[in-house]
Amino acid sequence: MTTIHNPRLTRVFRFLHASYADGVAELAYAFDDGEPMVERIRFPHAPALPVERKAAFDAALKLLHLVAGVSYYKAGVPPKIEVTYGPLDDATADLLDALYLHGLAEFAYRNGLDLRGRIVFPRLGAEADPAIPRGGVSWPEAKALGLPQRTLVPIGGGKDSLVAVEAIKSIGGEATAVWVGNSALIAACAERTGLPMLNLQRELAPALFELNQRGAWNGHIPVTAVNSVILAVAAILYGFDSIAFANERSASAATLEYEGQQVNHQWSKGYAFEQLLGDWLHTHVAADLDYCSLLRPYSELAITRAFAKLTPYFDAFSSCNRNFKILGPKPADRWCGQCPKCHFVFLALAPFLPKPRLLAIFGRNLLDDETQAAGFDALLEYQDHKPFECVGEGAEARAAMYALSQRPEWQEDALVARFSSEILPQLEVAQLALEPWLEPSFEHRVPERLQAALKAIA
Repeated sequence: MTTIHNPRLTRVFRFLHASYADGVAELAYAFDDGEPMVERIRFPHAPALPVERKAAFDAALKLLHLVAGVSYYKAGVPPKIEVTYGPLDDATADLLDALYLHGLAEFAYRNGLDLRGRIVFPRLGAEADPAIPRGGVSWPEAKALGLPQRTLVPIGGGKDSLVAVEAIKSIGGEATAVWVGNSALIAACAERTGLPMLNLQRELAPALFELNQRGAWNGHIPVTAVNSVILAVAAILYGFDSIAFANERSASAATLEYEGQQVNHQWSKGYAFEQLLGDWLHTHVAADLDYCSLLRPYSELAITRAFAKLTPYFDAFSSCNRNFKILGPKPADRWCGQCPKCHFVFLALAPFLPKPRLLAIFGRNLLDDETQAAGFDALLEYQDHKPFECVGEGAEARAAMYALSQRPEWQEDALVARFSSEILPQLEVAQLALEPWLEPSFEHRVPERLQAALKAIA
């Protein structure tokens, strides 16, 4: 049981230690002089670690310790951060400062906090703290390890990761479907891919839930960043040379701007974080370990067009985030039909699927329900900002809705008709074309051996 009575009054957040043995990593943290909070990551059927990979594994594990700490730090947001095994080099401190500031921007916005100038990881060359060891963290000079040419593909249960899987399969790439947690829906999707599967487990420290009951700050964390580094550890342990997420280019677009700071719900899915982590892994872990998003060149609409051809997944996938909450009730079926994710996926698929097929997937017509107007307005950024969810840009939602407004089978549905009469007259029709959203960009970090998969998506 934690000895912290009110986490909001703590002064120091401490990264204590990270260890690994027999397929289990333990990550320990503490506030002030409180009891350690210990998180565990379980790697099933873990092989013996080859000696030539030990330095790389230790480096990745240290980064996991530092990144996963965001779940605990946000409970108190104390003004000081200590890493008990010493200060960090500039690249590591820069990565962590950016992750905690931008990855917690939504959390800060919703709680009325300003984290700018507050998040400062200790770094080599900074003013010494006598309480902290002077040696600093020892990172190896990364070299190529000769990792096997195979890819970890994270499965989230939704359309995007399935598009990535099928693209890699289309070029004969060797891949494993991987996920963190115990979602039965994700497991079913992973099994449907026909790929080998790897299910990792993250067990949050029980003390975190006690702190929540004692008034801890709470809110959104950059969980994709945590999962990304878990997979970096797994790649070294099991032997993979690439981790290919399915984050689209729309993920880089901010949800809103508040007091001069961009607030992006999806920051750890965006290109800025992908570059930071990808570069760090190359220089600190393994020169031949690639971290990328296979879908980075594509908009949400381009991805939904590709997914519309993957009919074997229609009865298995779900992008409804209410299925994946840690606590609270879940939908009776795969789609709640009321959350921003349900709204956006329905709208984004509508231009590319026959209407009866789309209604069969969702079990209802979300665009013919007047009570859903506010939710779709937010997607269109009409009288509201984009939802704090993993959804596409307002401009592409408007393009999708405009496309439907031009099709007889959709024109009489309540929300499409409302768009035509109320919202469309305020827009520039020349800016509503669907086609530009279907063109890929050239900004990505996909390694050469996987680039042929990009053509399969297009």
